[in-house]
Amino acid sequence: MAESEVCRYRIEFAKTEAMRFTGHLDLHRAWERTFRRAQLPLAYTQGFSPHPRIQLAAALPLGMLGEAELLDVWLEQAIDPGEVLERTRRAAPPGIWVIDVQSADLKEATLQQQVVAAEFRAIPGEPISTGELENRVARVLSLPSIERERRGKHYDLRPLILDLEAEGATDVPVALRMRLAARESATGRPEEVLVALALDPGAARITRLKLLLAPSAT
Repeated sequence: MAESEVCRYRIEFAKTEAMRFTGHLDLHRAWERTFRRAQLPLAYTQGFSPHPRIQLAAALPLGMLGEAELLDVWLEQAIDPGEVLERTRRAAPPGIWVIDVQSADLKEATLQQQVVAAEFRAIPGEPISTGELENRVARVLSLPSIERERRGKHYDLRPLILDLEAEGATDVPVALRMRLAARESATGRPEEVLVALALDPGAARITRLKLLLAPSAT
Protein backbone atom coordinates (compact mmCIF):
# COMPACT_ATOMS: atom_id res chain seq x y z
CA MET A 1 0.00 0.00 0.00
CA ALA A 2 1.31 3.44 -0.89
CA GLU A 3 2.51 5.63 1.96
CA SER A 4 -0.01 8.33 1.00
CA GLU A 5 -2.86 5.93 1.79
CA VAL A 6 -1.62 5.27 5.32
CA CYS A 7 -2.73 7.45 8.24
CA ARG A 8 -0.83 8.05 11.48
CA TYR A 9 -2.48 8.56 14.86
CA ARG A 10 -1.02 9.62 18.20
CA ILE A 11 -2.56 8.02 21.26
CA GLU A 12 -2.17 9.37 24.78
CA PHE A 13 -2.84 6.79 27.47
CA ALA A 14 -2.28 5.96 31.11
CA LYS A 15 -0.62 2.77 32.31
CA THR A 16 -2.37 2.07 35.60
CA GLU A 17 -2.00 -0.29 38.54
CA ALA A 18 -3.24 -3.42 36.79
CA MET A 19 -0.27 -3.20 34.41
CA ARG A 20 2.37 -2.04 36.89
CA PHE A 21 4.49 -5.14 36.32
CA THR A 22 3.93 -5.41 32.57
CA GLY A 23 7.20 -4.90 30.67
CA HIS A 24 7.78 -2.87 27.54
CA LEU A 25 7.48 -5.76 25.06
CA ASP A 26 4.36 -7.12 26.73
CA LEU A 27 2.81 -3.65 26.70
CA HIS A 28 3.53 -3.44 22.98
CA ARG A 29 1.80 -6.81 22.47
CA ALA A 30 -1.15 -5.67 24.59
CA TRP A 31 -1.58 -2.68 22.29
CA GLU A 32 -1.40 -4.88 19.21
CA ARG A 33 -4.16 -7.09 20.63
CA THR A 34 -6.17 -3.98 21.54
CA PHE A 35 -6.08 -2.68 17.97
CA ARG A 36 -7.14 -6.07 16.66
CA ARG A 37 -10.07 -6.28 19.09
CA ALA A 38 -11.02 -2.74 18.09
CA GLN A 39 -11.06 -3.95 14.44
CA LEU A 40 -8.80 -1.14 13.32
CA PRO A 41 -7.04 -1.65 9.95
CA LEU A 42 -3.42 -1.80 11.08
CA ALA A 43 -0.73 -0.92 8.55
CA TYR A 44 2.27 -3.27 8.40
CA THR A 45 5.96 -2.83 7.72
CA GLN A 46 7.46 -4.11 4.49
CA GLY A 47 9.92 -6.99 4.15
CA PHE A 48 10.15 -10.69 4.93
CA SER A 49 8.68 -10.36 8.43
CA PRO A 50 5.96 -7.67 8.39
CA HIS A 51 4.70 -6.43 11.74
CA PRO A 52 2.15 -3.78 12.75
CA ARG A 53 3.43 -0.22 12.66
CA ILE A 54 3.15 0.69 16.33
CA GLN A 55 5.65 2.86 18.20
CA LEU A 56 5.74 3.51 21.93
CA ALA A 57 7.49 6.80 22.71
CA ALA A 58 9.72 5.52 25.53
CA ALA A 59 10.06 2.31 27.49
CA LEU A 60 8.51 2.47 30.95
CA PRO A 61 10.57 0.47 33.48
CA LEU A 62 8.92 -2.50 35.17
CA GLY A 63 6.95 -1.43 38.23
CA MET A 64 6.52 2.18 37.06
CA LEU A 65 3.17 3.75 36.24
CA GLY A 66 2.53 6.32 33.50
CA GLU A 67 -0.10 9.07 33.53
CA ALA A 68 0.35 10.39 29.98
CA GLU A 69 2.22 7.89 27.82
CA LEU A 70 2.40 8.28 24.04
CA LEU A 71 2.06 5.81 21.20
CA ASP A 72 1.87 6.20 17.42
CA VAL A 73 -0.05 3.75 15.25
CA TRP A 74 -0.41 3.65 11.46
CA LEU A 75 -3.72 2.56 9.89
CA GLU A 76 -4.44 1.59 6.30
CA GLN A 77 -7.31 4.04 6.02
CA ALA A 78 -8.43 7.31 7.56
CA ILE A 79 -10.75 6.99 10.55
CA ASP A 80 -12.02 9.87 12.65
CA PRO A 81 -9.79 10.20 15.75
CA GLY A 82 -12.89 10.27 17.94
CA GLU A 83 -13.93 6.88 16.61
CA VAL A 84 -10.42 5.49 17.14
CA LEU A 85 -10.64 6.79 20.72
CA GLU A 86 -13.96 5.07 21.40
CA ARG A 87 -12.93 1.79 19.79
CA THR A 88 -9.63 1.57 21.65
CA ARG A 89 -11.24 2.50 24.96
CA ARG A 90 -13.72 -0.36 24.58
CA ALA A 91 -11.03 -2.83 23.51
CA ALA A 92 -8.21 -1.90 25.91
CA PRO A 93 -7.42 -4.34 28.74
CA PRO A 94 -7.51 -3.43 32.44
CA GLY A 95 -4.49 -1.27 33.19
CA ILE A 96 -4.66 0.82 30.00
CA TRP A 97 -6.85 3.92 29.90
CA VAL A 98 -6.96 5.76 26.59
CA ILE A 99 -6.98 9.52 27.23
CA ASP A 100 -6.91 11.05 23.75
CA VAL A 101 -6.33 10.31 20.05
CA GLN A 102 -5.11 12.82 17.48
CA SER A 103 -4.02 12.61 13.86
CA ALA A 104 -0.24 12.88 13.40
CA ASP A 105 1.87 13.99 10.45
CA LEU A 106 3.29 11.10 8.44
CA LYS A 107 6.50 13.09 7.90
CA GLU A 108 7.25 13.53 11.60
CA ALA A 109 10.27 11.78 13.07
CA THR A 110 9.69 8.70 15.20
CA LEU A 111 8.32 9.33 18.66
CA GLN A 112 11.55 8.04 20.17
CA GLN A 113 13.45 10.76 18.31
CA GLN A 114 10.99 13.46 19.37
CA VAL A 115 11.16 12.84 23.13
CA VAL A 116 13.61 15.19 24.87
CA ALA A 117 12.61 14.96 28.54
CA ALA A 118 10.25 13.28 30.98
CA GLU A 119 8.66 14.32 34.26
CA PHE A 120 8.33 11.94 37.21
CA ARG A 121 6.86 11.87 40.69
CA ALA A 122 8.50 9.57 43.24
CA ILE A 123 7.11 8.85 46.70
CA PRO A 124 9.91 7.53 48.94
CA GLY A 125 9.34 4.19 50.61
CA GLU A 126 11.06 5.27 53.83
CA PRO A 127 9.90 7.97 56.25
CA ILE A 128 11.41 11.37 55.49
CA SER A 129 10.26 14.90 56.26
CA THR A 130 9.72 17.53 53.61
CA GLY A 131 12.48 19.61 55.17
CA GLU A 132 15.03 16.80 55.04
CA LEU A 133 14.10 15.96 51.45
CA GLU A 134 14.47 19.63 50.49
CA ASN A 135 17.95 19.65 52.07
CA ARG A 136 18.99 16.58 50.12
CA VAL A 137 17.63 18.05 46.90
CA ALA A 138 19.60 21.26 47.47
CA ARG A 139 22.80 19.26 48.06
CA VAL A 140 22.33 17.27 44.86
CA LEU A 141 21.57 20.36 42.78
CA SER A 142 24.70 22.06 44.13
CA LEU A 143 26.96 19.26 42.90
CA PRO A 144 28.98 20.04 39.75
CA SER A 145 28.79 16.40 38.67
CA ILE A 146 27.33 13.07 39.76
CA GLU A 147 29.37 10.21 38.37
CA ARG A 148 27.46 7.03 37.61
CA GLU A 149 28.09 3.81 35.74
CA ARG A 150 25.60 2.04 33.46
CA ARG A 151 26.40 -1.13 31.54
CA GLY A 152 30.10 -0.67 32.13
CA LYS A 153 30.15 2.94 30.89
CA HIS A 154 30.67 5.99 33.08
CA TYR A 155 28.47 9.06 32.70
CA ASP A 156 27.55 12.25 34.54
CA LEU A 157 23.99 12.24 35.90
CA ARG A 158 24.01 15.90 36.96
CA PRO A 159 23.38 17.56 33.54
CA LEU A 160 20.54 15.11 32.95
CA ILE A 161 18.64 16.51 35.96
CA LEU A 162 16.73 19.44 34.45
CA ASP A 163 14.57 20.15 37.50
CA LEU A 164 14.22 18.61 40.95
CA GLU A 165 12.05 19.61 43.89
CA ALA A 166 10.48 18.21 47.03
CA GLU A 167 6.73 18.36 47.50
CA GLY A 168 4.92 17.87 50.76
CA ALA A 169 1.83 18.79 52.75
CA THR A 170 0.25 17.66 55.98
CA ASP A 171 -2.37 15.51 54.26
CA VAL A 172 -0.29 13.86 51.49
CA PRO A 173 2.91 11.80 51.43
CA VAL A 174 6.19 13.59 50.84
CA ALA A 175 7.07 13.30 47.17
CA LEU A 176 9.85 14.19 44.79
CA ARG A 177 9.13 15.74 41.42
CA MET A 178 11.81 15.60 38.74
CA ARG A 179 12.30 16.52 35.12
CA LEU A 180 15.01 14.47 33.44
CA ALA A 181 16.56 14.50 30.00
CA ALA A 182 15.19 11.61 27.94
CA ARG A 183 17.01 11.79 24.63
CA GLU A 184 18.23 8.62 22.96
CA SER A 185 21.86 9.51 23.67
CA ALA A 186 21.33 11.01 27.15
CA THR A 187 18.64 9.67 29.45
CA GLY A 188 18.27 10.43 33.14
CA ARG A 189 16.77 7.66 35.24
CA PRO A 190 14.64 8.48 38.29
CA GLU A 191 16.04 5.55 40.25
CA GLU A 192 19.55 6.98 39.84
CA VAL A 193 18.34 10.33 41.17
CA LEU A 194 16.88 8.57 44.20
CA VAL A 195 20.23 6.89 44.85
CA ALA A 196 21.93 10.30 44.66
CA LEU A 197 19.46 11.49 47.30
CA ALA A 198 20.31 8.51 49.54
CA LEU A 199 16.83 7.02 49.04
CA ASP A 200 15.99 3.41 48.21
CA PRO A 201 14.73 3.27 44.60
CA GLY A 202 13.36 -0.23 45.11
CA ALA A 203 11.01 0.97 47.85
CA ALA A 204 9.84 4.13 46.09
CA ARG A 205 6.62 4.45 44.12
CA ILE A 206 7.50 6.12 40.82
CA THR A 207 5.09 7.49 38.22
CA ARG A 208 6.04 9.05 34.90
CA LEU A 209 3.77 12.09 34.66
CA LYS A 210 4.41 13.08 31.06
CA LEU A 211 6.81 13.00 28.14
CA LEU A 212 8.08 16.23 26.62
CA LEU A 213 8.59 16.43 22.86
CA ALA A 214 10.93 18.68 20.91
CA PRO A 215 9.26 22.02 20.02
CA SER A 216 9.36 21.23 16.30
CA ALA A 217 7.29 18.10 16.97
CA THR A 218 4.42 19.83 18.73
